[in-house]
Amino acid sequence: MKKSLHFSKYSRVIVVGLFCVSSTFLCAQTKDKVVDQIIEEATEHSQLENYAFELIDVIGPRLVGTPQMKQAHDWVKNSYIGLGFEARNEAYGTWKAWDRGVTTIAMTSPRIQSLEGRQLAWSPATVKKGIEAEVVVLPEATTAAEFKELLKQVKGKFVLISKNTISGRPDHQWKEYATPESYEKYKKEQAEVDGAWAKRISNTGHSLKELPKVLESAGAVGVLMSYWTGIMGANRVFGAETTRIPTVDLSVEDYGLLYRLAEKGQKPRIHVQADSKDLGTTETYNTIAELKGSEKADEYVVLSAHLDSWDGATGATDNGTGIITIMEAARILKKVLPNPKRTILIGNWGSEEQGLNGSRAFVADHPELHDKIQVVLNQDSGTGRIVNLSGQGFLNSYAFLGDWLQAVPEAYKSDLKTTFLGSPSSSGSDHSSFVSVGIPAFMLGSLNWGYGGYTWHTNRDTYDKIVFDDIRSNAILIAILAYKASEADEMVSREKIELPLQKNGDRESWPEVKQPQRIAPK
Repeated sequence: MKKSLHFSKYSRVIVVGLFCVSSTFLCAQTKDKVVDQIIEEATEHSQLENYAFELIDVIGPRLVGTPQMKQAHDWVKNSYIGLGFEARNEAYGTWKAWDRGVTTIAMTSPRIQSLEGRQLAWSPATVKKGIEAEVVVLPEATTAAEFKELLKQVKGKFVLISKNTISGRPDHQWKEYATPESYEKYKKEQAEVDGAWAKRISNTGHSLKELPKVLESAGAVGVLMSYWTGIMGANRVFGAETTRIPTVDLSVEDYGLLYRLAEKGQKPRIHVQADSKDLGTTETYNTIAELKGSEKADEYVVLSAHLDSWDGATGATDNGTGIITIMEAARILKKVLPNPKRTILIGNWGSEEQGLNGSRAFVADHPELHDKIQVVLNQDSGTGRIVNLSGQGFLNSYAFLGDWLQAVPEAYKSDLKTTFLGSPSSSGSDHSSFVSVGIPAFMLGSLNWGYGGYTWHTNRDTYDKIVFDDIRSNAILIAILAYKASEADEMVSREKIELPLQKNGDRESWPEVKQPQRIAPK
């Protein structure tokens, strides 16, 4: 999931609700018996903690292609079947099959020290006893031709390819504790380091994405990097570009240690043992669950969230919270509305992190459903209360969303801002896959809780970061919206706004339909 949401400057903002009688569930009863039952079930019999424990602590990270991802699909499918839903794992492609295993990293010279780090996703393993070698900084050249000559220096070595970060303290500490002069000096020095490193990368003639493969071809034994977020302890962990040698991400502290030692001629050495397993290829899936409708069973209200995650941590807020929230909303609906007018379809998408592949595949593989989907409600932005809802460029979205929101007690929408008419999303999360084909699909954007810097794709995205009171409120909100969407007399309008002009005078276009990547890149 991308960490930011875009709302059009042509939008007008409506603040929905300013008052909540209590932070607990003891809010005034409504005139709608089903709404009251939704709230009671969510507050008295919540299963969120149980779902979170099973998915996030027991199964853990859900990187596409790993055994844990298949385990998660099966757990979700079986959980819905146990709740009385029809559920299936729907294959749509293949991906590289890989199991992380254990990574151990230690500096062996000029002294012994364990280092904090991990392989990147899909990184190759080391030999059984690991690899010990000297660490060097990426060679500095003035031209691409010179860099090509200097590449012979990396043979048999680990190569540092990230910039050196002067301070491992977050910026807010510098602002709070340093003198103004010291803070400005630090900022200037880091900017100079950043600029020099960007020039060093540019002078290689290769992008940062290409460099690992270049170093691998030149005989390096491993690639070392540090994708620090600026928050103590938090590094982003993505996928490796190498196919024969390991790529390892190190903490900002340990990366800086090796960088300084190498720069000052100490010739540090490290030992890396990475026990990952290349398992060939495996099928990829979406897990689909359905609570069949009664009067209009061939029309659908879709609850949407992606099941996959990166695996630097356990994918708690991206997007474990989305999955367990829609599961809880679905459970509640099954209990209080066992025979909805329209079918409630729950889409637990695979491979969102690689480009919305699961939801794009579902849209591509089910054209027969396009004009049968009433609405898609997508949850994928962390652990906080839902605070943003954009109309996505659908002309009458303010009417039907506004009507449904009227049924939601103020306690569960007091922070919610709706942006109508909004602009259609072309990426960011799985609702975009539906928007592109003209299906009313909406992102339920959450309060930040430090998501962008602290947990988004980092090694700190773990169970303890979940704020259960917030996602309990979200489950209630989603269940009520789904209930109202299901029971509406008619299908909602799909009429689109006329998009604004661009600077070149051409009118903006509705987002294009993009096909899923069904086979892993080599």
